[in-house]
Amino acid sequence: MSRVWTVEPQRESSIHTVAMVLEPGRFEEYDPFLMLAEDWFQQGTFDVHPHRGIETVTFVIDGILEHYDNNSGKDQLLPGDVQWMTAGRGVIHKEDPAEGETVHSLQLWINLPGDKKMTAPRYQNLRSKDMPMRREAGAVVRVFSGSSAEIVSSTLNHVPVTMVEMILEPGATVTQDLPGSYNGFLYVLEGSGTFGANAMEGKKNQVVWLGSADDAKESEVTIRANEKLRVLLYAGEPVKERVVQYGPFVMNTEEEIRQAIDDYRNGKFSS
Repeated sequence: MSRVWTVEPQRESSIHTVAMVLEPGRFEEYDPFLMLAEDWFQQGTFDVHPHRGIETVTFVIDGILEHYDNNSGKDQLLPGDVQWMTAGRGVIHKEDPAEGETVHSLQLWINLPGDKKMTAPRYQNLRSKDMPMRREAGAVVRVFSGSSAEIVSSTLNHVPVTMVEMILEPGATVTQDLPGSYNGFLYVLEGSGTFGANAMEGKKNQVVWLGSADDAKESEVTIRANEKLRVLLYAGEPVKERVVQYGPFVMNTEEEIRQAIDDYRNGKFSS
């Protein structure tokens, strides 16, 4: 573990509060992750908008989130569900709470490498109840992407990413294995615990940064619950490419950004 920081929510409007778990712009440090936002929001917060060159991973903590897009229609995400959206060459979509709902969610942006930025859009709705689970004494690990010990997810990845949700009873310990080249972090949703060989302490609303194990082929992180602990772990293979961002478009060059804007304005995000 290299460092810990606390996430501070900011009220954006009467219907939206946001906390930047990973602030955008620190692309080399967070690679392959671009940003992670924690949102509390009601219907009407986000309008229809486009994306290109990234994947978004939306984890619903509470509430019912409705989704619409110009390729695959409508769906709903319930608490504990994840939507893994590959924007690729372009999608236009909207995420909105169901009528009367306040949704609490996390949305992670993952960079796509240059040879995948114009790939076909794809949606994977990962239902909490359907995800493979690893069970240890006093601990449950739900595997949304990648693997945990012998438990392997069937989620498709353009960039190798491990995403697991861990729920530990007080005093329980679990160890998560990762490729040594992965860069990653943990975000504590509930409770507190210690993390890693140096037993760094982390509690609710804190990020525990893992970094990478440099040249090691394999690494692991051990999590111990001081009190009942719910934590998400995200780790992935760095893309190691130039990042140029303009709003919802993330490409490798300014020219590609200009092309994305032109394509969106000319209706080329329709399929």
